[in-house]
Amino acid sequence: MTRLTLATRRSALALAQSRAFARALVEASPGLTVGELEVVTSGDKITDRPLQEVGGKGLFVKELEEALLDGRAHFAVHSYKDVPAVIPDGLVITCVPRREDPRDVFITRTGATLAELPAGSRVGTSSLRRAAAIGLARPDLVIVPLRGNVDTRLRKLDEGHVDAIVLALAGLRRLGLERRATEILDPAVMLPAIGQGALGIECREVDAETQSALAPLDDPETSVRVAAERGVMVALGADCRTPVAAHAVRTDEGLWIRAMIAEADGTRPRMGERRVAWPSVAAEATRVGLDLGQELLRA
Repeated sequence: MTRLTLATRRSALALAQSRAFARALVEASPGLTVGELEVVTSGDKITDRPLQEVGGKGLFVKELEEALLDGRAHFAVHSYKDVPAVIPDGLVITCVPRREDPRDVFITRTGATLAELPAGSRVGTSSLRRAAAIGLARPDLVIVPLRGNVDTRLRKLDEGHVDAIVLALAGLRRLGLERRATEILDPAVMLPAIGQGALGIECREVDAETQSALAPLDDPETSVRVAAERGVMVALGADCRTPVAAHAVRTDEGLWIRAMIAEADGTRPRMGERRVAWPSVAAEATRVGLDLGQELLRA
């Protein structure tokens, strides 16, 4: 196979990470060329309502998956945190490249950190997870619903619509905007979203040729970490209507995963963790996440 077509959203971040992946793929496979199919997803079209009201994060992948199923593209590049727990029949996440830093960042116009921001300041986010974490750390701050791509949210901050915003560090780095971060938030303060910072490369299950071409960029460590986090998501039946987080890392002893779930309004947060030997395959990591998620359900 000498030419593949990737499907990607049209946002600046989606294009940046898709094109970076395409460059790495071409470098790993001399003679291969990669074309691009830009797709406007339902999640990109609907920007005036919270995701939890219109169908969830799956709206950012639905049209990309349709492009795979009807043959317009060989593979799709997703932000893995946008991929629902259930993959449509006939499709598979076949490659998980090395993960970028999954932490969140706090950005203010004044340079004030989360701890320093004056009481009553407005923090823009439509993430229930981020809102719950801010509510625990700073219950005196006001959460303001805020959607849009990275550029849109930064612009609204700069224009004074809000006093602070929270974004993923990975996205800022991929856009060359890391300098905008006021503070990188410790996971002890804000546990990252499931799969944040990772990409999920999806293709047709029967397309062995494309899977073979993508295989060199798969990172086994990232696959294990994200599999554990997604196991938590599956156990909790979590969607964007639920403040949920999970963060798995590799330590000298093995796999350490922390997870959190709260009520939709951020109340009654429950947290748990597991420390186990490093799983030999992603399926083992998924079982660790499932076990932790089930524990949180019983809490």
